[in-house]
Amino acid sequence: MAKKRSGGGLSPTQQAAKFLGVSVLAGAVMAGIALPAAGALGLAAKGSVEGFDEIPANLKRPPLSQRTTILDSEGGQIATVYSRDRTVVDLEDISPYMQKAIVAIEDSRFYEHGAVDLKGILRALNENAQSGGVAQGASTLTQQYVKNVFVEEAGDDPTKVAQATQQTLGRKVRELKYAIQVEEELGKKKILENYLNITFFGQQAYGVEAASQRYFSKPAKDLKLEEAALLAGIVQSPTRYDPVNDEAEATKRRNVVLQRMAEVHDITQQEADAAKRRPLGLDVSRPKNGCITAVKGAGFFCDYVREVVLNDPTFGETKEKRAKIWNQGGLTIRTTLDPQAQDSVQVSVQDHVNKSDDVATAATIVEPGTGKILAMGQSRPYGLSKNETTINLSVDKEMGGGAGYQPGSTFKPIVAAAAIEGGRSAGQSYSSPYEMEYPSPVSVCDGKKWVNTEGATLSNENESEVGPYGMKEATAKSVNTYYVQLISDIGICPVTRMAKKMGVERADGGKIVQAPSIALGTQEMSPLTMANAYATFASRGTYCTPVAIESVSQQVGDEKKSLDVPKSTCSRAMSERTADTMNTLLRGVVEDGTGQQAGLSGRASAGKTGTTDFRYAAWFVGYTPNMAGAVWVGDPAHKRRMTSISIGGRYYDKVYGGEVPGPIWRDMMAGALEGKDAPDFTLVDIPDGGGRGDDDRDDGGNDDGGGAANGGNNGVVGGNGNGNGNGGNDGGAFPKPTFSIPEGWISGNENGGGNGNGGGNGGGNGNGGWWQ
Repeated sequence: MAKKRSGGGLSPTQQAAKFLGVSVLAGAVMAGIALPAAGALGLAAKGSVEGFDEIPANLKRPPLSQRTTILDSEGGQIATVYSRDRTVVDLEDISPYMQKAIVAIEDSRFYEHGAVDLKGILRALNENAQSGGVAQGASTLTQQYVKNVFVEEAGDDPTKVAQATQQTLGRKVRELKYAIQVEEELGKKKILENYLNITFFGQQAYGVEAASQRYFSKPAKDLKLEEAALLAGIVQSPTRYDPVNDEAEATKRRNVVLQRMAEVHDITQQEADAAKRRPLGLDVSRPKNGCITAVKGAGFFCDYVREVVLNDPTFGETKEKRAKIWNQGGLTIRTTLDPQAQDSVQVSVQDHVNKSDDVATAATIVEPGTGKILAMGQSRPYGLSKNETTINLSVDKEMGGGAGYQPGSTFKPIVAAAAIEGGRSAGQSYSSPYEMEYPSPVSVCDGKKWVNTEGATLSNENESEVGPYGMKEATAKSVNTYYVQLISDIGICPVTRMAKKMGVERADGGKIVQAPSIALGTQEMSPLTMANAYATFASRGTYCTPVAIESVSQQVGDEKKSLDVPKSTCSRAMSERTADTMNTLLRGVVEDGTGQQAGLSGRASAGKTGTTDFRYAAWFVGYTPNMAGAVWVGDPAHKRRMTSISIGGRYYDKVYGGEVPGPIWRDMMAGALEGKDAPDFTLVDIPDGGGRGDDDRDDGGNDDGGGAANGGNNGVVGGNGNGNGNGGNDGGAFPKPTFSIPEGWISGNENGGGNGNGGGNGGGNGNGGWWQ
């Protein structure tokens, strides 16, 4: 006589024999369980021993996808995300009522048969023949579990899901063979445990623990009889029997389960009747999935973390492998987010910009020398409702952001750094008129020349901004014509090379245009890019790629393993001397320049304002030695100009970088830095003006390139003959531009003789100026 297994059911040999015994009736039997005729699919061979043996013997059971938890740098929870909301639990942590209810309604002979229930198949055939349709199925709980394994393995791929659930004889035969294997390997109790953990219960809940929390806000071990019956009833059709959307239908189904439990003697009829009279007793917890659940306004940072996992090769060589890790979940991701800094960012942006304003703001803080992203927030919350968005305005397009925003004058320090690193003096002075044509020709990286064929012009913000200016004053006042003359003088290639070294790239992934106008910030960048670039100055010339993840562990079955995470790569972008010079220049911006409203009290700070053409965007990017941050304000759709506008309840005739972004930066940085060390910059001496002191003419200045000239009587740039020492007797030394100067535009008196203390002859002996 056949020997029964201790776990219940027949041996694999017996199951195979039974399967083969009924295979001759394949067409009829399969029709009786809602499958098309075998011949129509060309699968009749699958009913033979040969076809059955061709099916692989081992069922691959992928780890069940679970929730992923994202933590801040101190271990506080930011958000939970998942492809499928599931928490795997042991059978002992599932209410006995739940175990009995699911068996009673789905497979009441579960403990009596093996993987295939021949009696059930014949019963289904008889019932369906009498009804003339499909009144009853014949899949055992084990077979249902196998089907769910196929669905789980398919993940979110709709094609694979369809293949895993299609009503074909081939799939059914495959299920049967794998069910035999599973029965042999796992036994009844483990199969039941796995089934209850894998099954979908509607409302985004996978597995009984998630379902119990969703519908009753309690763990599965505490489910009462009527609650367990409700959940067991949902499994057959989660949409039809959804108690949230159709309480009446769900109640009917629950009562069917209760009655079935009484019929199979799991409970008494009195218990069933009493439970039927009770209300559903729902205590629904809405799905808490995704970055929309993030605390402290960290939804956008949460989304950035997701993009890192899906895009960084550290998590897998291919896109598919990375997506599998994310969708499988079970991850605990500890991030770089500093809760104090994040709180401060959110408070500041909400204090200064309303979510319903015509414009928005985005702000990011990073740590110099490490690349760690400490905070990321914006005025329009993460979401899909009015005045909300899921676009991360702080990052590049490929990481979930938009196409970026012109950074305006916040790009100028990159030009200055390139010039200084290339050997130019920080005392460099240019004529810097109020208005001028772009100089032409200008050298670019490929050895060619940029030529101003259109006669394009530019001007400064105010008509009073008329040079000559040295670098220090031109930076503090953000003089456009100065910086265009500077980039035209040194060439465009050193600037784009410096930008690359500082991680500055277009937000849309395109290349920075080779034109002098880039000095004015015409190429769209993201706040994260600009914050991290300025962190290079703060760290005295070391650039570090941005990172958001400290560590990742993954729960796979009973094991927990650590995953490799992306590391910041640091490299020297400029010398310490260049960085120190830039820190000195940019400190002047917040002390007595356009960024005074951004200045921090009690600690060293530096930065730069930026305002774009037509005021579509305004910026402040700044830093201390231990934090760097960027604030952008503007219309993400690039339609609303910031003139005659109300922002945060305050009216502005015109918005400037130092006026709106500046105070946002000040407040967010003050809060983020509270209680932290206040180190100083290493500063250098920078003269107010003078010549380059490094190339093709005499320099009338001191050892650092010369001081400011006394001025000129007749032209924009020129000088009296009484200049002595700092300025040089020629009225200050200025580079000979490579563009046409109108006659009489630059001139001086005829008394320009004399020698300057800085070395070289101070001026002309007859004309007093370089050009007439």
